[in-house]
Amino acid sequence: MSILVAGETGLVGSAIVRALKKNNADVIGISSKDVNLLDRVKTFDYIQEINPSVIIDAAAKVGGIGGNNQYPVEFLSHNLQIQSNLMDAAHAAKTEKFLFLGSSCIYPRNSLQPIKEDYLLTGELEQTNSAYAVAKIAGIELIKSYRKEYAHKWISAMPTNLYGPHDNFDLENGHVLPVLIRKFIEAKKNNSSEVNLWGSGSPLREFLHVDDLARAVIICIEKYDDSQLINIGTGVEISIKDLASKISAIVGFSGKIVWNADKPDGTPRKVLDITKISNLGWKPIITLDQGIASTVEWYLQNK
Repeated sequence: MSILVAGETGLVGSAIVRALKKNNADVIGISSKDVNLLDRVKTFDYIQEINPSVIIDAAAKVGGIGGNNQYPVEFLSHNLQIQSNLMDAAHAAKTEKFLFLGSSCIYPRNSLQPIKEDYLLTGELEQTNSAYAVAKIAGIELIKSYRKEYAHKWISAMPTNLYGPHDNFDLENGHVLPVLIRKFIEAKKNNSSEVNLWGSGSPLREFLHVDDLARAVIICIEKYDDSQLINIGTGVEISIKDLASKISAIVGFSGKIVWNADKPDGTPRKVLDITKISNLGWKPIITLDQGIASTVEWYLQNK
């Protein structure tokens, strides 16, 4: 069984490829260097030629609050094109199984907590990343539609906030955890007396190491077959303020943390209900402290 992973060079795709190779799977990882998924014709030709049994879609335009706020057209349009081109090409090539990876930002801003899969579309989205969320919701619907119309065994999985090696540490477009790692490392290196951070620090989030996600993806491919999406998270939340203090301590920065309440906080609370994925026999094994420490080490060695 050949497995194609789209988005091989990214945080998620690289972790999935590593996990599959560890399991001696027949895996092909691709990135934009192999085929531009925004090009529909080339995508169709490429998938037809490779003819994989399984496609895992980890290819997407992603970013933090700043990037989502500044470039909503790209976050909506590019992601719609990437996922629809890949799914339509998979259908044309008669791909047996397709796993679409979305994001927990699909859920309403003020959703009940912990967030169950059936809370989708029960309220308004967080406006700072609504364009990206709508694109991912469209991907979920396209998976469901292919199941309904063609009886494909295709599935959707929604990870929580991810981090780990090969993350995006860009200060303008990265997500909160890798940006905090970079800020504290640079502050320590420059002997800065303080670090300025966005928002109030009050929002609650959960964070999953990408290697734990990769194990969950493999289990979903093997055991999950349902039209409803499946959450992948930890079920454990932490405030951004406490996260910043934790990263500061792990990095060894001893200065002051200053919060800029004029900047947006995003969704006030977001923790996933992981009952469904837990019932498949999966649970996260990398603690937040372990994961942050290893990610800090990876950043220092590679960036």
